[in-house]
Amino acid sequence: MFLAAIATPLVTSPPLLAQEEDTELTENAPALPPAPVADQRPHQVILHGRTIDDPWHWLRDPGYPEINDPDVLDYVRQENAYFDAAMRPHAKLVETLFQEMKGRIKEIDASVPQKDGDWLYWVEYEEGAEYKKWYRRPASGGEPVLILDEVAMAEGKDYFRLAEVSISPNGALMAYSFDDNGSERFEARIRNLSTGELLPDVIPGTLSALVWSANSDAILYGLANENWRTDNVRLHKLGTPIAEDLLLYKERDIGFGVGIGKTAADNYIVIAAGDNETSEVYLLPADNPVAPMQLVSARQKGREYSVDERDGTLYIVTNDEHPNFRVATASVEDPGNWTTLIPGSDHSYITGFSVFRDYFVLEAREDGLDQVDIRSYDEPLTPGRIAFPEATYVAGLGDNPEYHQDKLRIDYESMITPETVYDYDVGSGTLETLKVQEIPSGYDPSLYVTERVNIASRDGQTTIPVSLVYRKDTKRDGKAPLHLYTYGSYGYRVAPGFSTTRLSLVDRGMIYGIAHVRGGDDLGRAWYLAGKTSQRKNTFNDFIDVARGLIAKDYTRAGKISIEGRSAGGQVMGVVYNEAPELWGAVLAGVPFVDVINTMVDESLPLTPGEWPEWGNPLTDKAAFDYILSYSPYDNVTSKAYPPMLVSAGLNDPRVTYWEPAKWVAKLRATRTNHTLLLLRTNMGAGHAGKSGRWGALHEDAEEYAFVLTQLGIED
Repeated sequence: MFLAAIATPLVTSPPLLAQEEDTELTENAPALPPAPVADQRPHQVILHGRTIDDPWHWLRDPGYPEINDPDVLDYVRQENAYFDAAMRPHAKLVETLFQEMKGRIKEIDASVPQKDGDWLYWVEYEEGAEYKKWYRRPASGGEPVLILDEVAMAEGKDYFRLAEVSISPNGALMAYSFDDNGSERFEARIRNLSTGELLPDVIPGTLSALVWSANSDAILYGLANENWRTDNVRLHKLGTPIAEDLLLYKERDIGFGVGIGKTAADNYIVIAAGDNETSEVYLLPADNPVAPMQLVSARQKGREYSVDERDGTLYIVTNDEHPNFRVATASVEDPGNWTTLIPGSDHSYITGFSVFRDYFVLEAREDGLDQVDIRSYDEPLTPGRIAFPEATYVAGLGDNPEYHQDKLRIDYESMITPETVYDYDVGSGTLETLKVQEIPSGYDPSLYVTERVNIASRDGQTTIPVSLVYRKDTKRDGKAPLHLYTYGSYGYRVAPGFSTTRLSLVDRGMIYGIAHVRGGDDLGRAWYLAGKTSQRKNTFNDFIDVARGLIAKDYTRAGKISIEGRSAGGQVMGVVYNEAPELWGAVLAGVPFVDVINTMVDESLPLTPGEWPEWGNPLTDKAAFDYILSYSPYDNVTSKAYPPMLVSAGLNDPRVTYWEPAKWVAKLRATRTNHTLLLLRTNMGAGHAGKSGRWGALHEDAEEYAFVLTQLGIED
């Protein structure tokens, strides 16, 4: 038995919330009312023979995922009131930033129409609208038809998110799902596109794609189980009761999730089970989804693979022989017998593989730079690389729904080039510009410079790339403030793309940087593996080393660096906040994963079992427990001076539960030795992504940037 909780009597003598005797001050802000201080109620957990005190454990509502404990809600609301009071003196700056950011967004806007079957599809924003409207018209010509109105669906709601939109193969029906409270438990509906009427079929609690059968009379979907995990695939026949839906697949490993998709030619439905390092794929004929599933290859720990199909040949992308993946083929009749088509490479990291009728597209990253190759089935090793106009950029396939396409939709941008949509003519090898992101308030790329700088890590063997953008008139004399962003987990990179929002910092003389630390896959799969489980500290060390390296190169100086990370990137913020507080002038920790031990030993939480391959399992593995405990931000708060920080949370967040940031802030208030500004902002009706809608989310950005600027002494 590795885990035991020690129940202790509830402390009832102190009030729920005391008040700090010392008012938190900033150099340029008026005095604030006293900050909330959460009551400490004894609670202990014993793990691997060690006793861990957790006096703020009570902030986890025992009725979760329902949150209605009055003590918990009172604390969260008091923190929100304190946030409002702290930001009130900067309301003018927040509004200025918001209007700047809004002025860079084209209010009346539309996507480039794309053909899918007999129709062209696109979305539009109307002036002032928070949400999109979805349209289509016949490809042969005709009037636009509104097929989905997010504006109407979101009316009167504090939160709205459209998750899935799936058109039936015959083009007559549309399945879609949405969430209106941020909990990511989606309701699926089906609309008749000829009449606009909703079918009576309503499926609550979905957490998956919605995939149509070939004859358009049924959809496959997955339900969220009691632990907010998709461990199943179900088949719903239109017009039948949901209770009669057929269970096609049930996953038994609590760490595996289940996804659904289709092959490019729409011949097969793909059911993929897996965690962060292992996968297993089954195929179903799309015209007979109740047929027995065909296993491609049984799961092997540490092996990932994905599958597509063309003319009876399977195309498999897998890391079984090389961490940067290879492409293999197999016959549908013998799916487990794989033959290498494109071998793995130390130089080229395969990030995508798309099958089309007459060619395939290989997406890869070489030295951190995106490459898009169009290749022939007859000569699969002959590159057909698309040439892009800049030396550093972000590029990849856009929306290409049809199996046969003479032109490919390509998305392109860089840190100084707005998002651009191209069509690439496969026959002529030419790029046609279809749309360039318009910035109504004006933007001159010649005023800015972007760089890629390599910083030496403390291990003496590794260099960490950093992408930078700043105005050409910003002096590189060590005095400029710098904003440094990172993520560094799950093999996800932060692409050095374009952002209109960050211009509000850059135009005020700040340098903006993205630290491509280990834990992401910026430099290949090995870069990711070097930042997970027992090598996780490389991620934190890389970030600190980048900051110190940029100081040494006279980009900035200690105390003038603001830093930002969200979710697992928020964990990075928590660790470097503890380990190098003297470097930071301000910290933005968005929905931060900071209570790592307590979350990773609670397998009832939605994501925990699936996260063990990423972080280690401290419940059963003492070495993993000791290692995680040595860096877990909540567990390593100590009595010292900390820089200013704004922490955000979502009350309905199923990914990083609201109590992680709440407990962290409570412990910091009780432990630190100084009184710099420490704020917690909890969205009461939202989840992991914060407020929904383009203006609501933008206002939160404005608040966060106002916090950064004022803490760095920039008041206008």
